[in-house]
Amino acid sequence: MDLFYIVLNIAALLLLVGLLIWMQKKHVSFSKRVFTALGLGIALGLALHFIYGTKSEVLADSIQWFNLIGTGYIKLLQMIVMPLVFISILGAFTKVTIGKNFGKMAAIILSILIGTTAIAAVVGIGSAAIFDLDADQIIQGDAESARAEYIEGRSAEVADKALPQQILDLLPANPFLDFTGARSTSTIGVVIFAAFLGFGYLAVARKDQENAATIKRGIDAIYALIMSVVKIVLRLTPYGILAIMARTVATSDFAAIFNLGKFVMASYVALAVMFAIHLLIITLSGLNPITYVKKAAEPLIFAFTSRSSAGTLPININTQTNKLGVSEGIANFSGSFGLSIGQNGCAGIYPAMLAFMIAPSQGINPLDPMFILTVVAVVAVSSFGVAGVGGGATFAAILVLSALNLPVALAGLLVSVEPLIDMGRTAVNVSGSMTAGVVTAKVTGDLDRDVYDAPLATQSVEA
Repeated sequence: MDLFYIVLNIAALLLLVGLLIWMQKKHVSFSKRVFTALGLGIALGLALHFIYGTKSEVLADSIQWFNLIGTGYIKLLQMIVMPLVFISILGAFTKVTIGKNFGKMAAIILSILIGTTAIAAVVGIGSAAIFDLDADQIIQGDAESARAEYIEGRSAEVADKALPQQILDLLPANPFLDFTGARSTSTIGVVIFAAFLGFGYLAVARKDQENAATIKRGIDAIYALIMSVVKIVLRLTPYGILAIMARTVATSDFAAIFNLGKFVMASYVALAVMFAIHLLIITLSGLNPITYVKKAAEPLIFAFTSRSSAGTLPININTQTNKLGVSEGIANFSGSFGLSIGQNGCAGIYPAMLAFMIAPSQGINPLDPMFILTVVAVVAVSSFGVAGVGGGATFAAILVLSALNLPVALAGLLVSVEPLIDMGRTAVNVSGSMTAGVVTAKVTGDLDRDVYDAPLATQSVEA
């Protein structure tokens, strides 16, 4: 009988996939198909959740089949992340505008990424204070205890390392190892390696135009190949979002979410405020924030459902270049740097909120100005090298709490609501990197206003 229900659940998913395929054949816009997939995924997930319950073996077995589409899509995105980061950074150096404005461009992007992360820490502390959050309010069960032990184990890897050693760990001693993603700082390692090759290209270009032209053609050819693969994968986005959202909703522990509703609410208030700050920055740069919201919706929705900043990178770059009018070089830099530097949600808001909650247990006044300044400074520095994949927020929390001599195990108390909060954190991460790209392009004069202001209906992330 269980097999019958499993087949029935799979058939329901495939029916919805068929509906999305039909919409594609009818030339329904990509944006509408993405939003439709999101709604259908939520509806299917709720139905499965209330019919079977989260502990049902039928649901667990059904989700494994759902993962063929959802997790399969994420893996395809992860497959192209490292090659895309590498060629995006390297290719940016071959752009003439980047060669002329590189210093200014890099400084603005890094300033926005790091500056907004520092602001995010303040926002996180403020939200935690307003909602009067305290780690003692959280009930500890078996899952929380297991998570605490895991976090303590991971903290042993970094807690004893001095700041200079942590900085050294960012450098790619073996860039080919970093291409495998073996280290938590692999992404920043690949970025640094690509940047060195980029500076090498600029040196060759100054002395040997002929060889530089040959190198540029090779880089452009590889970039075109990688982007072709990216576009193939992106066409699968609606189906991936459908399966991911159905799985997420179906397996969510609503009771735990209710019990920790205060923390969830405080987190999303902080994330909403941070997103509003992104829009304010865009407004102050002289651009229409409503246009940004409309055109950034697809990558933000995907980031929300997938919980992977790295997985969202291809859509991030495509949206910046094809919809927001950002030059390829700046889009590549901001998108790639944003994976490992200045993640506003995971490396900014989250660890700052945890520090505020945990401080009273150690006899520290979390509202002490010096403590707040210390948290903000540690968060900003620690945001370097935080991987843009699942678990990045945990790594950031370990770095910050260890640096502040606070017990890292208490971070495990939130395991039951971690997926729900991580969805919002990831979307804010991606918004931060896109904001850095758009504003930098505007300041340096590399923003195509005609593309930015063009109606959304005439553009597509699949272009």
